[in-house]
Amino acid sequence: MASSMGGMFTGQQPSGSHPPTGPGGPGQPGLLTGPPGNRGANNTLVDELEASFEACFASLVSQDYVNGTDQEEIRTGVDQCIQKFLDVARQTECFFLQKRLQLSVQKPEQVEKEDASELKNELQRKEMLIQKHLAKIHHWQQVLEDINVQHKKPTELPQGPLAFLEQASANLPAPMKPN
Repeated sequence: MASSMGGMFTGQQPSGSHPPTGPGGPGQPGLLTGPPGNRGANNTLVDELEASFEACFASLVSQDYVNGTDQEEIRTGVDQCIQKFLDVARQTECFFLQKRLQLSVQKPEQVEKEDASELKNELQRKEMLIQKHLAKIHHWQQVLEDINVQHKKPTELPQGPLAFLEQASANLPAPMKPN
């Protein structure tokens, strides 16, 4: 499978060939030391991704496009920038997928450790989420209990057309006697 992915994108070398090593070290073609045919001497796949991302924003805020009158030309330019960014992003994704494939073949126990670690982290995250929801449930249960207690108190008060007045007058202080 690795050999079938080797020439999928232009500028990538097949997995059997070895480019000269650079800052990325041996065995890292494409990401840190680009193939000589597609990229400049100092231009890497990461640099291209960053440059194409910046070009997308630059094309959206460029004065040429803001003041331009030809909407079709603007649309074409923006589409080209976005398409270049997507192409470089696909190349970057392919690079990392190839490295993941190589790692799974050379060190399968490392991949299993990573998967186990990811599952543990996911379980911890979900446990925290469950605890958060339980705290909210307890809070709202307490609110409902408080409301139920408040609704039970008025039934003990006298009922009738003057019940409100009797209750209000019971809370008034007693009149003071004149001296």
